[in-house]
Amino acid sequence: MSEKKLVIKNIFWDVDGVLANLNHAYYCFIKNHPMFKEHFKQYEYKDLPIALPVETKKFGAMELKSHPTLGVDLDREFCASNDYYFDRPLYPGTAKILRELNDMGYLQMTMSAGFNMDKKKELLRRVLGGLDFLRIEVVEHDKAGMEQGSTKEAKMLAVLEKLGAKPEETVLVDDRIYNIYSAIKAGVHPVRFRSEFTTDSPADLKDVPEVENIYQFKDWLLKNTTMK
Repeated sequence: MSEKKLVIKNIFWDVDGVLANLNHAYYCFIKNHPMFKEHFKQYEYKDLPIALPVETKKFGAMELKSHPTLGVDLDREFCASNDYYFDRPLYPGTAKILRELNDMGYLQMTMSAGFNMDKKKELLRRVLGGLDFLRIEVVEHDKAGMEQGSTKEAKMLAVLEKLGAKPEETVLVDDRIYNIYSAIKAGVHPVRFRSEFTTDSPADLKDVPEVENIYQFKDWLLKNTTMK
């Protein structure tokens, strides 16, 4: 007997590293910013995990703050340098698939985190321009040293309650490990997005579905879930 399919009607999208190529922005930044270009001049794009070592237990994806010596400076200057901060192109096929899912009736929302909420909203408006059906939601990073990552758990539950939607009928697509745990705590179904340079999930997340691009996510969604 086949397993009963999940009922999924709502999709929370992380943006950086899922819909938009944050690695591109990071690479352009470290290669061209006058404060750092000399330090990183020997690295090519494929060397990003060496230039910016990935913190595996918490992040599992590229993060400036996890650099062992320059993390604070890198993060501060990146957020202050608009030419690099806003340079996050959508991954191929993203707009097409999101429109298709909208036409199918899915409620789609961003669940993107940052320290400056106004600037993050402006980023999302620029990156996701033309996708007017997307409900833009942002969440503030935990200011206590990012020990708990972002507060996505509480934010997701608040948004769903406001909309009269159910956590168990919702999926979060995210690349960062701490946000996968947040989804589980919230009763939302997580799918881990494995773009380039992400690291393997811990053993206790081995049953969380993983996809490498948005086409794979749509295939997973249609194969394993239903809207009824």
